Amino acid sequence: MTVFDTPERLALRESARRFTEREIAPNIAQWEDDGQLPRELHLAAAKAGLMGVSFPEEVGGQGGDVIDSAVVSEGVLDGGGSTGVMASLFTHGIALPHIVQSGNADLIDRYVRPTLAGELIGSLGITEPGGGSDVAGLKTRAVRDGDHYVVNGAKTFITSGVRADFVTTAVRTGGDGYAGISLLVIDKNTPGFTVARPLRKMGWHCSDTAELTFEDVRVPAENLVGEENGGFVLVMQQFVNERLSLAAQGVATAQRAIALASDYAKQRVTFGQPLSSRQVIRHKLVDMHRRTAAARAYTAEAYAQAAASSTTDPKVIADAVLAKRQAVDAVEFVVNEAVQIFGGMGYMRESEIDRHYRDARLLGIGGGANEVLNDLAAKLLGYS
Repeated sequence: MTVFDTPERLALRESARRFTEREIAPNIAQWEDDGQLPRELHLAAAKAGLMGVSFPEEVGGQGGDVIDSAVVSEGVLDGGGSTGVMASLFTHGIALPHIVQSGNADLIDRYVRPTLAGELIGSLGITEPGGGSDVAGLKTRAVRDGDHYVVNGAKTFITSGVRADFVTTAVRTGGDGYAGISLLVIDKNTPGFTVARPLRKMGWHCSDTAELTFEDVRVPAENLVGEENGGFVLVMQQFVNERLSLAAQGVATAQRAIALASDYAKQRVTFGQPLSSRQVIRHKLVDMHRRTAAARAYTAEAYAQAAASSTTDPKVIADAVLAKRQAVDAVEFVVNEAVQIFGGMGYMRESEIDRHYRDARLLGIGGGANEVLNDLAAKLLGYS
């Protein structure tokens, strides 16, 4: 048994699975064609008690922790959802923690509570054109002018940026480097704030992604999250949870892909025999299971460490990095083999495995590219 498999969390996973089978799976193909999820899904997920599982009760959540959010990921994927659904429906998992951590009661009341109730959609704005993983080098600038900050700059690859009502935005309020970064909550309807264009992607088709531009956007000073020039630490601390979340999504996708491939291999008959009668197919499924089980065990241990310690602990940071890398390696192998087992049907848009194959490719890029994380791990482990 891992931390994912306690009786309470098994019940939570089953609840998420049933919700997905009822509310998501029958509609996901249409939502992918639409390029976004309906806002009504956020309200339904909140009513089902899924939106705030890892947030404290005092801010409107269900009082669980990061492990519970991973269990929801497994339930959603097991029920026929996707990582694209997870990214879009649960974007608040990266948009709200900085606000909660700051303890700002006003911001919590205005943004956190209504988002966890499904009434608002929030996103996180960090990545900039040409910036990639270089958070310390961001260029979007916010200059204090009386009781406002005036913001100018641009963001890209912003998940839920099209639909979001607000964006928790990393801006430069001080000098160069990490010490000059702050976080501001910027409302979508603020003059000068424009969604430049929605982005078309290889995968995550039901998760809207946007480019954002800020031209003399006046943001009330009370929308500052934490201390001025203290945003970099908040961002780095939350990167641990984001990487763990992506690891869990990778594992859950791999588990779903194995189930789909196994069922198909038993049902598909070739030359008078089911595919599962072929040794080469059975061995593929064993290898897929082996890699996924190892990744799940590593991810569960990393989650247990994060829940019991601080996200500033170098060991916790390293475990999150390595868990994500392990999960990415596993899911990329598994979805590729699953498509091969499905053959021509695996290449069809009507096949669920096609969606997982496309969606999984982003997991090695988002939350820190594989190469960036390997280099970070080398430093944390003392290899550089």
